[in-house]
Amino acid sequence: MSVFRVRLLPSAVAPAPGETLLDFAPGSAAATVQANATFFSNVAPPPSAADLLLLGIAAYCADRVTPRRETVDAWTRDISLRLPAHAPDTWPSKDAERTLGFLTGDRWDIRAHPRSGTRTDAPHSPVERDSPQADAVCLFSGGLDSLCGVIDLLEGDSERCLLLSHYEGGQTPNAQAQLFQRLRAHYGHRVRRQPPFLRPAPHHLAQDQPLPPERETTSRSRSLLFLTSALALASSVGPAVPVYLPENGYIGVNVPLTPARSGSFSTRTTHPHFLSLLPQTVRAVGINNPLINPYRLMTKGEMLESSRNPELLRDLSRLSVSCSHPEVARYARRPQGNCGYCFPCLIRRASMARTGWDSADDDSWDALSDPALLDTDSDRSADLRAVVIGTRPGRPDRDVLRNGPLPTGERRAFLDVWRRGSTEVRSWLTTGATGALAEQLERIP
Repeated sequence: MSVFRVRLLPSAVAPAPGETLLDFAPGSAAATVQANATFFSNVAPPPSAADLLLLGIAAYCADRVTPRRETVDAWTRDISLRLPAHAPDTWPSKDAERTLGFLTGDRWDIRAHPRSGTRTDAPHSPVERDSPQADAVCLFSGGLDSLCGVIDLLEGDSERCLLLSHYEGGQTPNAQAQLFQRLRAHYGHRVRRQPPFLRPAPHHLAQDQPLPPERETTSRSRSLLFLTSALALASSVGPAVPVYLPENGYIGVNVPLTPARSGSFSTRTTHPHFLSLLPQTVRAVGINNPLINPYRLMTKGEMLESSRNPELLRDLSRLSVSCSHPEVARYARRPQGNCGYCFPCLIRRASMARTGWDSADDDSWDALSDPALLDTDSDRSADLRAVVIGTRPGRPDRDVLRNGPLPTGERRAFLDVWRRGSTEVRSWLTTGATGALAEQLERIP
């Protein structure tokens, strides 16, 4: 078992033998959790929300520094967290373990102990210099779904919207910043953004115990970090301020395209079961801010079609990045951004084809015409080949449960969104494919 002890620096708590330190102090070189100095710098969330945020931070960093390949099955890990909490006796460890276990596919052991009372006893909210006022907090990844969600909120009942992003380098912060500037130009100060930077820290001489240098790439816990940060921010504004997580239902259920893709490829970041487990933990901690996904029963194309400002969404859509690995194109000396061949990129193009916005010019590779993307010796071909097989008509209804159970009474609704999403992607493929891809589609009815 990998055991991690979270400390809020400065701290005199010594680690027990075998424990790895997660020292959290934004801006400090001694921290092993690296965060920008302004991370939660002005407004303090309630103690319960601060504790929940610390869980998200610790789980994310522990996840990133615990390689899966070293386990017996090269996947399932045993991870223990030792967390400081304001009310350790009532901390809902079992709820949190169940939520994290489903999200990451690991076995978690979470133990809370009293906070030390240091000056970093409660993290502060990542806000601008003046106190934030908002009608809603919305997750803002820089992808097409979050862009659509923000526009709908600002065109609807939310007069003021606070966007919560997370980044740790690469192309993602560039897309987030560009989109925010365009949204600010259109909506003015009704829209504001908080972009906390956080990741496991690289080695530094000031650290008591540097983290292992190897990093796990699956990072399934990122959505918990994202959501706990948003809840901390929303609860800082008010106990009823909602948190919106705009994500289409097809990606949410994320049915494995093939039996071999039931592990690392089938993430559960917005799976309906995860989003039913998380509120139980949130309420048990003492937070009542609602979590809302208004697109949970829509395909991505249906999201775009229902936009409250389709002209603005289409104009800004090309700046959005929905890619799994937006930096990969630099190794092939192509423009970075949406690679065009990963699963999220394929879903993105299919959705834009539905609205008449599709263009191969937005991607580094054109999945509909590039024969190299069907080369079985190339890693770039894996997702496209799986999509060709996985979106074929006739898959049994039970497949919708392959990535996890569905909420009581909603199995049919999620089955329908999965069917419609598969049809959306299949229609884009069969309509636009040329060359070898068109020939392959003809062989697979």
